[in-house]
Amino acid sequence: MASPRPDLAPDSALTRAEMEELQREIAAAAVFEDDLSIDPAHLSDPLAETASDRAAPIVAGVDQSFLPEEERAVSAVVAMRAAGDEWEVIERVHAVTPLEIPYIPGLLSFREGDAILDAVEELSVEPDFYLFDGSGRIHFRQAGIATHVGVVLDRPSVGVAKSLLCGRAVDETDGLAAGERVAIVANERVDAPEGTLLGYAVQTKQYDSPNRHVNPLYVSPGHRVGPDTAANAVLALSAGYKLPEPVRLADAYADEAKTEHVE
Repeated sequence: MASPRPDLAPDSALTRAEMEELQREIAAAAVFEDDLSIDPAHLSDPLAETASDRAAPIVAGVDQSFLPEEERAVSAVVAMRAAGDEWEVIERVHAVTPLEIPYIPGLLSFREGDAILDAVEELSVEPDFYLFDGSGRIHFRQAGIATHVGVVLDRPSVGVAKSLLCGRAVDETDGLAAGERVAIVANERVDAPEGTLLGYAVQTKQYDSPNRHVNPLYVSPGHRVGPDTAANAVLALSAGYKLPEPVRLADAYADEAKTEHVE
């Protein structure tokens, strides 16, 4: 799949200041509301029957693993589609790409974005919707890896992060019940007006025990998806696990693919 915006692709040769300026340009180009070619209800309940003649949307999960003692990333994409009352994997691809820069908080896409784009190019199908292991709008400059890659591909995308990079929760997030969500809004660390809705802390799973608990995921729009659709989709796709199924399977496939390249 060719990129509609190659001019915005991550470039590890840029200076830090240039990377941050490019992120601001990406955030300005991003659409943080629903601009989908599919019915958002199909994401809130992907297994529901539909009266539409169109096939169920293709949802892709993206995650990465790293080769031990080598500066290479293994980027995995798993494309899935609802079939009746269950999911089927229709394609799995991966790419191995050298890592040119170290991890720098807020600049993850410049370290790992090339590997993701290389993997996406291997797909023979065209996903309607991407879920990334990483941030979207919940980012210092509103341009996490889900936003950066989503804008470059111009595809609807969502960021699913395990920790809160910036912003603040409007309420307590500890001990949420499965299905609950708490808004995450901009604070002084975010290049956005104070109080701007960035996304949600989403509780996809919780133990029924006072001695064990699951932390929420931090879900935010990447591109062409609104915050509520993003949270609804992650909840609907979580299938009893903490991670939404496409990301969970991409995580497992990245580890599986890594074994093919260990020398």
